[in-house]
Amino acid sequence: MSLRPRPTAAELGADLRAGRRDAVDLVEDTLAAIGNHSDQAIFTEVTAKRARAEALAARARLRAGLALSPLDGVPVAWKDLFDVKGRVTTAGSRVLASAPPAAKDAALLEAAGRAGLVLIGLVNMTEFAFSGIGLNPHFGTPRNPHDTNVARSPGGSSSGSGVAVASGLTTLAIGTDTGGSVRVPASFNGIVGYKSSTGRFPMDGVFPLSRTLDTLGPLAQTVEDCVLVDAALRGAVVPEARRVPVAALRLIVPETCVFEDCQPAVVANFEAALARLAAAGARVERRPMPLLKAVQELTARCGPLVSVEALHVHRERVFGPDAEQMDQRVVKRIRLAEAMTAVDLLELLHQRERLIAETNAAIGDAIVAFPTTAHVAMPVEPLAADENLFVRENLKTLRNTAFGNFLDWCGVAIPSGVDANGMPTSLLLSAPHGRDTAALSAALTAESFIRISGAAA
Repeated sequence: MSLRPRPTAAELGADLRAGRRDAVDLVEDTLAAIGNHSDQAIFTEVTAKRARAEALAARARLRAGLALSPLDGVPVAWKDLFDVKGRVTTAGSRVLASAPPAAKDAALLEAAGRAGLVLIGLVNMTEFAFSGIGLNPHFGTPRNPHDTNVARSPGGSSSGSGVAVASGLTTLAIGTDTGGSVRVPASFNGIVGYKSSTGRFPMDGVFPLSRTLDTLGPLAQTVEDCVLVDAALRGAVVPEARRVPVAALRLIVPETCVFEDCQPAVVANFEAALARLAAAGARVERRPMPLLKAVQELTARCGPLVSVEALHVHRERVFGPDAEQMDQRVVKRIRLAEAMTAVDLLELLHQRERLIAETNAAIGDAIVAFPTTAHVAMPVEPLAADENLFVRENLKTLRNTAFGNFLDWCGVAIPSGVDANGMPTSLLLSAPHGRDTAALSAALTAESFIRISGAAA
Protein backbone atom coordinates (compact mmCIF):
# COMPACT_ATOMS: atom_id res chain seq x y z
CA MET A 1 0.00 0.00 0.00
CA SER A 2 1.29 3.48 -0.79
CA LEU A 3 0.10 7.05 -0.55
CA ARG A 4 -1.30 8.31 -3.83
CA PRO A 5 -0.35 11.92 -4.65
CA ARG A 6 -3.44 13.96 -5.42
CA PRO A 7 -4.26 17.64 -5.91
CA THR A 8 -6.13 19.40 -3.13
CA ALA A 9 -9.87 19.98 -3.38
CA ALA A 10 -9.22 23.69 -3.98
CA GLU A 11 -6.92 22.83 -6.89
CA LEU A 12 -9.40 20.35 -8.35
CA GLY A 13 -12.20 22.90 -8.12
CA ALA A 14 -10.09 25.56 -9.83
CA ASP A 15 -9.10 23.13 -12.60
CA LEU A 16 -12.72 22.12 -13.16
CA ARG A 17 -13.90 25.73 -13.43
CA ALA A 18 -11.05 26.62 -15.79
CA GLY A 19 -11.71 23.60 -18.02
CA ARG A 20 -8.34 22.03 -17.29
CA ARG A 21 -10.17 19.01 -15.88
CA ASP A 22 -13.47 17.37 -16.69
CA ALA A 23 -15.89 16.39 -13.92
CA VAL A 24 -16.82 13.09 -15.57
CA ASP A 25 -13.19 12.11 -16.13
CA LEU A 26 -12.39 13.02 -12.53
CA VAL A 27 -15.13 10.73 -11.23
CA GLU A 28 -14.05 7.87 -13.50
CA ASP A 29 -10.46 8.24 -12.32
CA THR A 30 -11.64 8.25 -8.71
CA LEU A 31 -13.83 5.17 -9.18
CA ALA A 32 -10.94 3.33 -10.85
CA ALA A 33 -8.56 4.24 -8.02
CA ILE A 34 -11.01 3.00 -5.40
CA GLY A 35 -11.68 -0.23 -7.30
CA ASN A 36 -7.98 -0.96 -7.80
CA HIS A 37 -6.86 -0.07 -4.29
CA SER A 38 -5.37 -2.82 -2.18
CA ASP A 39 -7.47 -1.95 0.86
CA GLN A 40 -11.10 -2.75 0.14
CA ALA A 41 -12.13 -2.09 3.76
CA ILE A 42 -12.09 1.69 3.25
CA PHE A 43 -15.45 1.97 1.46
CA THR A 44 -18.61 0.14 2.51
CA GLU A 45 -20.34 1.15 -0.72
CA VAL A 46 -19.20 2.96 -3.84
CA THR A 47 -22.09 4.95 -5.34
CA ALA A 48 -20.87 4.77 -8.93
CA LYS A 49 -24.24 5.29 -10.65
CA ARG A 50 -25.09 8.37 -8.64
CA ALA A 51 -21.54 9.75 -8.89
CA ARG A 52 -21.61 9.48 -12.68
CA ALA A 53 -24.99 11.21 -12.89
CA GLU A 54 -23.86 14.02 -10.60
CA ALA A 55 -20.61 14.40 -12.55
CA LEU A 56 -22.54 14.75 -15.81
CA ALA A 57 -24.65 17.50 -14.25
CA ALA A 58 -21.53 19.21 -12.92
CA ARG A 59 -19.88 19.03 -16.35
CA ALA A 60 -22.86 20.80 -17.91
CA ARG A 61 -22.86 23.56 -15.29
CA LEU A 62 -19.13 24.10 -15.46
CA ARG A 63 -19.08 24.27 -19.24
CA ALA A 64 -21.83 26.87 -19.05
CA GLY A 65 -19.87 28.87 -16.49
CA LEU A 66 -22.49 28.27 -13.81
CA ALA A 67 -20.50 26.63 -11.02
CA LEU A 68 -22.54 26.21 -7.84
CA SER A 69 -19.50 26.65 -5.59
CA PRO A 70 -15.69 26.55 -5.74
CA LEU A 71 -16.00 22.77 -5.20
CA ASP A 72 -18.59 22.03 -7.89
CA GLY A 73 -17.74 18.65 -9.42
CA VAL A 74 -15.31 17.55 -6.69
CA PRO A 75 -15.91 13.99 -5.37
CA VAL A 76 -16.48 13.51 -1.64
CA ALA A 77 -16.81 10.39 0.54
CA TRP A 78 -19.26 10.24 3.42
CA LYS A 79 -19.07 8.32 6.68
CA ASP A 80 -21.63 5.53 6.58
CA LEU A 81 -23.97 7.03 9.12
CA PHE A 82 -25.30 9.73 6.78
CA ASP A 83 -28.55 8.74 5.13
CA VAL A 84 -28.47 8.32 1.36
CA LYS A 85 -31.87 8.03 -0.28
CA GLY A 86 -32.68 4.45 -1.23
CA ARG A 87 -29.98 2.66 0.78
CA VAL A 88 -29.73 1.28 4.29
CA THR A 89 -27.45 3.30 6.54
CA THR A 90 -25.14 0.77 8.21
CA ALA A 91 -23.51 2.99 10.87
CA GLY A 92 -20.72 0.40 10.73
CA SER A 93 -22.98 -2.39 12.00
CA ARG A 94 -24.51 -5.57 10.61
CA VAL A 95 -27.56 -5.35 12.87
CA LEU A 96 -29.09 -2.59 10.74
CA ALA A 97 -29.07 -4.70 7.56
CA SER A 98 -32.84 -5.24 7.74
CA ALA A 99 -33.63 -1.59 8.49
CA PRO A 100 -35.68 0.26 5.85
CA PRO A 101 -33.75 2.25 3.26
CA ALA A 102 -33.49 5.97 3.86
CA ALA A 103 -36.46 7.88 2.46
CA LYS A 104 -34.28 10.88 1.64
CA ASP A 105 -30.72 12.15 1.85
CA ALA A 106 -29.40 13.53 5.11
CA ALA A 107 -29.78 17.30 5.31
CA LEU A 108 -26.04 17.78 4.89
CA LEU A 109 -25.97 15.63 1.74
CA GLU A 110 -28.70 17.83 0.33
CA ALA A 111 -26.56 20.87 1.15
CA ALA A 112 -23.59 19.22 -0.57
CA GLY A 113 -25.72 18.65 -3.64
CA ARG A 114 -26.64 22.33 -3.73
CA ALA A 115 -22.89 23.09 -3.77
CA GLY A 116 -22.24 20.60 -6.59
CA LEU A 117 -20.17 18.13 -4.56
CA VAL A 118 -20.28 14.62 -6.02
CA LEU A 119 -21.13 11.68 -3.74
CA ILE A 120 -18.51 9.04 -4.55
CA GLY A 121 -19.40 6.55 -1.81
CA LEU A 122 -19.84 5.67 1.86
CA VAL A 123 -16.80 4.90 3.98
CA ASN A 124 -16.18 2.54 6.86
CA MET A 125 -16.31 3.45 10.53
CA THR A 126 -16.28 2.05 14.05
CA GLU A 127 -19.58 0.32 14.80
CA PHE A 128 -22.11 2.98 15.84
CA ALA A 129 -19.23 5.50 15.96
CA PHE A 130 -18.21 4.34 19.44
CA SER A 131 -14.39 4.15 19.49
CA GLY A 132 -11.41 6.34 18.77
CA ILE A 133 -9.23 3.51 17.47
CA GLY A 134 -11.22 2.53 14.38
CA LEU A 135 -11.46 -1.27 14.48
CA ASN A 136 -14.47 -2.86 12.79
CA PRO A 137 -14.95 -6.65 12.93
CA HIS A 138 -17.88 -6.57 10.49
CA PHE A 139 -16.58 -4.63 7.48
CA GLY A 140 -12.86 -4.91 8.19
CA THR A 141 -10.54 -2.26 9.58
CA PRO A 142 -9.12 0.26 7.09
CA ARG A 143 -5.35 0.20 7.20
CA ASN A 144 -3.36 3.27 8.10
CA PRO A 145 -1.41 3.99 4.89
CA HIS A 146 1.67 5.37 6.62
CA ASP A 147 3.02 1.94 7.59
CA THR A 148 3.35 -0.65 4.82
CA ASN A 149 4.78 -3.32 7.13
CA VAL A 150 2.57 -3.26 10.24
CA ALA A 151 -1.20 -2.76 10.22
CA ARG A 152 -1.79 0.32 12.38
CA SER A 153 -4.89 2.02 13.69
CA PRO A 154 -6.71 4.29 11.24
CA GLY A 155 -8.24 6.26 14.09
CA GLY A 156 -11.94 6.32 14.79
CA SER A 157 -14.64 6.52 14.53
CA SER A 158 -14.36 8.12 11.08
CA SER A 159 -11.73 5.56 10.07
CA GLY A 160 -12.61 5.23 6.40
CA SER A 161 -12.89 9.00 6.05
CA GLY A 162 -9.33 9.49 7.29
CA VAL A 163 -7.80 6.67 5.26
CA ALA A 164 -9.65 7.61 2.05
CA VAL A 165 -8.10 11.08 2.11
CA ALA A 166 -4.66 9.98 3.33
CA SER A 167 -4.51 7.30 0.64
CA GLY A 168 -5.38 9.82 -2.06
CA LEU A 169 -8.60 8.10 -3.09
CA THR A 170 -10.61 11.25 -2.44
CA THR A 171 -9.53 14.75 -1.57
CA LEU A 172 -12.47 15.20 0.77
CA ALA A 173 -14.40 13.07 3.24
CA ILE A 174 -17.06 13.98 5.77
CA GLY A 175 -17.02 12.50 9.25
CA THR A 176 -18.68 13.00 12.60
CA ASP A 177 -17.05 13.85 15.92
CA THR A 178 -18.50 13.00 19.34
CA GLY A 179 -15.27 12.54 21.28
CA GLY A 180 -12.62 13.05 18.61
CA SER A 181 -13.88 11.05 15.64
CA VAL A 182 -12.80 13.61 13.01
CA ARG A 183 -9.67 14.89 14.71
CA VAL A 184 -8.25 11.49 15.76
CA PRO A 185 -8.31 9.98 12.23
CA ALA A 186 -6.82 13.24 10.97
CA SER A 187 -4.04 12.93 13.54
CA PHE A 188 -3.25 9.27 12.87
CA ASN A 189 -3.37 9.67 9.09
CA GLY A 190 -1.42 12.91 8.73
CA ILE A 191 -4.23 15.04 7.30
CA VAL A 192 -6.37 17.99 8.42
CA GLY A 193 -9.64 17.49 10.31
CA TYR A 194 -12.12 20.20 11.29
CA LYS A 195 -14.66 19.60 14.08
CA SER A 196 -17.45 22.15 13.98
CA SER A 197 -19.33 23.63 16.90
CA THR A 198 -22.58 21.88 17.72
CA GLY A 199 -25.43 23.34 15.69
CA ARG A 200 -23.26 24.74 12.91
CA PHE A 201 -24.54 22.03 10.57
CA PRO A 202 -27.85 20.14 10.56
CA MET A 203 -27.74 16.63 12.02
CA ASP A 204 -31.00 15.47 10.39
CA GLY A 205 -30.44 12.10 8.73
CA VAL A 206 -27.26 11.35 10.68
CA PHE A 207 -27.37 8.21 12.83
CA PRO A 208 -26.81 9.49 16.39
CA LEU A 209 -24.38 8.47 19.08
CA SER A 210 -24.85 11.32 21.56
CA ARG A 211 -27.33 13.98 20.51
CA THR A 212 -25.72 16.44 22.94
CA LEU A 213 -22.11 15.90 21.82
CA ASP A 214 -22.44 14.88 18.15
CA THR A 215 -20.84 17.25 15.67
CA LEU A 216 -19.42 16.78 12.20
CA GLY A 217 -16.84 18.13 9.80
CA PRO A 218 -14.54 17.47 6.86
CA LEU A 219 -11.24 15.63 6.61
CA ALA A 220 -8.97 16.97 3.90
CA GLN A 221 -5.39 17.57 2.87
CA THR A 222 -5.31 21.25 3.81
CA VAL A 223 -7.01 23.79 6.04
CA GLU A 224 -8.06 25.69 2.91
CA ASP A 225 -10.01 22.66 1.74
CA CYS A 226 -11.81 22.48 5.09
CA VAL A 227 -12.65 26.18 4.86
CA LEU A 228 -14.09 25.70 1.38
CA VAL A 229 -16.16 22.69 2.47
CA ASP A 230 -17.46 24.57 5.50
CA ALA A 231 -18.60 27.44 3.29
CA ALA A 232 -20.06 25.19 0.61
CA LEU A 233 -22.11 23.12 3.05
CA ARG A 234 -23.52 26.25 4.68
CA GLY A 235 -24.34 27.86 1.34
CA ALA A 236 -21.92 30.73 1.89
CA VAL A 237 -20.89 32.43 -1.34
CA VAL A 238 -17.51 33.43 0.08
CA PRO A 239 -15.77 31.77 3.08
CA GLU A 240 -15.65 33.94 6.18
CA ALA A 241 -12.35 32.48 7.38
CA ARG A 242 -9.30 34.48 6.30
CA ARG A 243 -5.59 34.30 6.99
CA VAL A 244 -4.61 36.81 9.64
CA PRO A 245 -1.17 38.22 10.48
CA VAL A 246 0.82 35.78 12.60
CA ALA A 247 1.28 38.54 15.15
CA ALA A 248 -2.50 38.55 15.63
CA LEU A 249 -2.46 34.96 16.88
CA ARG A 250 -2.84 34.54 20.64
CA LEU A 251 -2.34 30.92 21.64
CA ILE A 252 -2.98 29.43 25.08
CA VAL A 253 -1.15 26.18 25.82
CA PRO A 254 -2.73 24.36 28.80
CA GLU A 255 -0.28 22.75 31.18
CA THR A 256 -2.95 20.48 32.70
CA CYS A 257 -3.76 16.92 31.53
CA VAL A 258 -3.07 17.25 27.80
CA PHE A 259 0.67 16.43 27.93
CA GLU A 260 0.40 13.48 30.32
CA ASP A 261 1.88 10.27 28.83
CA CYS A 262 2.50 11.95 25.48
CA GLN A 263 5.08 10.23 23.30
CA PRO A 264 8.35 12.18 22.95
CA ALA A 265 7.90 12.74 19.20
CA VAL A 266 4.41 14.18 19.76
CA VAL A 267 5.76 16.71 22.27
CA ALA A 268 8.90 17.48 20.24
CA ASN A 269 6.93 18.23 17.08
CA PHE A 270 4.41 20.30 19.03
CA GLU A 271 7.10 22.37 20.69
CA ALA A 272 8.96 22.89 17.42
CA ALA A 273 5.76 24.15 15.78
CA LEU A 274 5.05 26.52 18.68
CA ALA A 275 8.61 27.82 18.51
CA ARG A 276 8.25 28.60 14.82
CA LEU A 277 4.97 30.40 15.43
CA ALA A 278 6.44 32.38 18.34
CA ALA A 279 9.50 33.34 16.26
CA ALA A 280 7.15 34.66 13.57
CA GLY A 281 5.34 36.86 16.10
CA ALA A 282 2.53 34.75 17.56
CA ARG A 283 1.86 35.30 21.26
CA VAL A 284 2.14 31.99 23.10
CA GLU A 285 0.95 31.81 26.70
CA ARG A 286 1.42 28.68 28.83
CA ARG A 287 -0.73 28.30 31.89
CA PRO A 288 -2.35 25.68 34.11
CA MET A 289 -5.96 24.99 33.18
CA PRO A 290 -7.45 23.17 36.19
CA LEU A 291 -10.87 23.21 34.57
CA LEU A 292 -9.67 20.39 32.30
CA LYS A 293 -8.89 18.27 35.34
CA ALA A 294 -12.33 19.15 36.68
CA VAL A 295 -13.88 17.72 33.50
CA GLN A 296 -12.05 14.44 34.05
CA GLU A 297 -13.04 14.28 37.72
CA LEU A 298 -16.69 15.04 36.93
CA THR A 299 -16.85 12.28 34.34
CA ALA A 300 -15.15 9.81 36.68
CA ARG A 301 -17.64 10.67 39.42
CA CYS A 302 -20.88 10.76 37.43
CA GLY A 303 -20.12 8.66 34.36
CA PRO A 304 -19.66 9.51 30.67
CA LEU A 305 -22.41 11.50 28.97
CA VAL A 306 -21.74 9.76 25.66
CA SER A 307 -22.48 6.34 27.17
CA VAL A 308 -25.81 7.31 28.70
CA GLU A 309 -26.99 8.90 25.45
CA ALA A 310 -25.73 5.91 23.46
CA LEU A 311 -27.68 3.64 25.82
CA HIS A 312 -30.79 5.71 25.12
CA VAL A 313 -30.31 5.05 21.39
CA HIS A 314 -29.28 1.39 21.65
CA ARG A 315 -30.94 0.03 24.80
CA GLU A 316 -33.01 -2.62 23.00
CA ARG A 317 -29.99 -3.69 20.95
CA VAL A 318 -27.43 -4.07 23.72
CA PHE A 319 -29.86 -5.91 26.02
CA GLY A 320 -31.46 -7.99 23.27
CA PRO A 321 -30.44 -10.62 20.72
CA ASP A 322 -28.77 -8.03 18.48
CA ALA A 323 -25.99 -7.69 21.05
CA GLU A 324 -24.50 -11.02 19.96
CA GLN A 325 -23.99 -9.63 16.45
CA MET A 326 -22.31 -6.43 17.66
CA ASP A 327 -18.69 -5.62 18.47
CA GLN A 328 -18.54 -6.63 22.13
CA ARG A 329 -16.21 -3.72 22.91
CA VAL A 330 -18.99 -1.37 21.77
CA VAL A 331 -21.66 -3.28 23.68
CA LYS A 332 -19.69 -3.13 26.93
CA ARG A 333 -18.92 0.55 26.56
CA ILE A 334 -22.59 1.40 26.02
CA ARG A 335 -23.64 -0.76 28.98
CA LEU A 336 -21.38 1.28 31.26
CA ALA A 337 -24.20 3.80 31.49
CA GLU A 338 -26.47 1.27 33.18
CA ALA A 339 -24.81 2.10 36.50
CA MET A 340 -25.55 5.82 36.14
CA THR A 341 -28.49 7.28 38.04
CA ALA A 342 -30.79 10.13 37.08
CA VAL A 343 -29.05 12.22 39.74
CA ASP A 344 -25.69 11.44 38.13
CA LEU A 345 -26.97 12.64 34.77
CA LEU A 346 -28.45 15.85 36.17
CA GLU A 347 -25.24 16.59 38.06
CA LEU A 348 -23.22 15.95 34.90
CA LEU A 349 -25.36 18.28 32.80
CA HIS A 350 -25.49 21.06 35.40
CA GLN A 351 -21.75 20.95 36.04
CA ARG A 352 -21.01 20.78 32.31
CA GLU A 353 -22.88 24.05 31.80
CA ARG A 354 -20.81 25.68 34.53
CA LEU A 355 -17.51 24.32 33.21
CA ILE A 356 -18.27 25.51 29.68
CA ALA A 357 -18.99 29.04 30.92
CA GLU A 358 -15.90 29.19 33.13
CA THR A 359 -13.60 27.75 30.47
CA ASN A 360 -14.89 30.11 27.80
CA ALA A 361 -14.30 33.05 30.11
CA ALA A 362 -10.75 31.86 30.77
CA ILE A 363 -9.99 31.50 27.05
CA GLY A 364 -11.65 34.68 25.81
CA ASP A 365 -10.68 35.42 22.21
CA ALA A 366 -7.57 33.23 22.28
CA ILE A 367 -7.00 29.92 20.53
CA VAL A 368 -6.14 26.85 22.62
CA ALA A 369 -3.24 24.72 21.33
CA PHE A 370 -2.15 21.23 22.39
CA PRO A 371 -1.37 17.85 20.79
CA THR A 372 -4.37 16.29 19.06
CA THR A 373 -3.49 12.82 20.33
CA ALA A 374 -0.93 11.76 22.92
CA HIS A 375 0.53 9.13 20.60
CA VAL A 376 0.82 8.10 16.98
CA ALA A 377 -1.24 5.31 15.40
CA MET A 378 -0.74 2.01 17.23
CA PRO A 379 -0.37 -1.50 15.75
CA VAL A 380 -3.79 -3.11 15.40
CA GLU A 381 -3.01 -6.71 16.33
CA PRO A 382 -2.31 -6.18 20.07
CA LEU A 383 -5.41 -3.99 20.36
CA ALA A 384 -7.63 -6.62 18.76
CA ALA A 385 -6.19 -9.39 20.94
CA ASP A 386 -6.25 -7.69 24.36
CA GLU A 387 -9.50 -6.05 25.41
CA ASN A 388 -7.97 -4.37 28.46
CA LEU A 389 -5.23 -2.85 26.31
CA PHE A 390 -7.88 -1.68 23.84
CA VAL A 391 -9.84 0.06 26.59
CA ARG A 392 -6.75 1.82 27.97
CA GLU A 393 -5.49 2.93 24.56
CA ASN A 394 -8.94 4.06 23.46
CA LEU A 395 -9.29 6.28 26.51
CA LYS A 396 -5.84 7.78 25.97
CA THR A 397 -6.47 8.25 22.25
CA LEU A 398 -9.63 10.26 22.91
CA ARG A 399 -8.44 12.12 26.02
CA ASN A 400 -7.33 15.39 24.45
CA THR A 401 -9.98 15.63 21.77
CA ALA A 402 -12.83 14.73 24.16
CA PHE A 403 -12.23 17.93 26.13
CA GLY A 404 -13.40 19.83 23.06
CA ASN A 405 -16.62 17.85 22.82
CA PHE A 406 -17.48 18.11 26.50
CA LEU A 407 -16.76 21.86 26.48
CA ASP A 408 -18.38 22.32 23.04
CA TRP A 409 -15.31 23.72 21.34
CA CYS A 410 -14.65 23.74 17.62
CA GLY A 411 -11.20 22.66 16.49
CA VAL A 412 -8.81 22.00 13.64
CA ALA A 413 -6.24 19.20 13.74
CA ILE A 414 -3.13 19.90 11.62
CA PRO A 415 -0.22 17.52 10.88
CA SER A 416 2.84 18.60 12.85
CA GLY A 417 5.45 16.17 11.54
CA VAL A 418 6.28 12.50 11.97
CA ASP A 419 8.07 10.30 14.46
CA ALA A 420 11.21 8.26 13.79
CA ASN A 421 9.09 5.58 12.08
CA GLY A 422 7.37 8.03 9.77
CA MET A 423 4.07 8.01 11.67
CA PRO A 424 2.25 11.35 11.76
CA THR A 425 1.81 13.59 14.79
CA SER A 426 -0.75 16.38 15.02
CA LEU A 427 -1.41 19.74 16.67
CA LEU A 428 -4.94 20.84 17.60
CA LEU A 429 -6.16 24.43 17.54
CA SER A 430 -9.48 24.92 19.36
CA ALA A 431 -11.86 27.75 20.22
CA PRO A 432 -15.09 28.06 22.20
CA HIS A 433 -18.50 27.31 20.69
CA GLY A 434 -19.46 29.50 17.77
CA ARG A 435 -15.95 30.75 17.09
CA ASP A 436 -15.46 28.45 14.11
CA THR A 437 -14.43 31.28 11.81
CA ALA A 438 -11.76 32.35 14.31
CA ALA A 439 -10.47 28.79 14.66
CA LEU A 440 -10.37 28.23 10.91
CA SER A 441 -8.69 31.61 10.35
CA ALA A 442 -6.04 30.82 12.93
CA ALA A 443 -5.50 27.40 11.33
CA LEU A 444 -5.10 28.98 7.89
CA THR A 445 -2.42 31.26 9.28
CA ALA A 446 -0.63 28.68 11.42
CA GLU A 447 -0.69 25.74 9.01
CA SER A 448 2.54 26.57 7.16
CA PHE A 449 4.40 26.92 10.47
CA ILE A 450 2.99 23.68 11.88
CA ARG A 451 3.39 21.44 8.84
CA ILE A 452 7.12 20.87 8.72
CA SER A 453 8.06 17.37 7.59
CA GLY A 454 10.79 15.39 9.32
CA ALA A 455 11.30 12.90 12.10
CA ALA A 456 11.47 13.61 15.79
CA ALA A 457 13.55 11.49 18.10
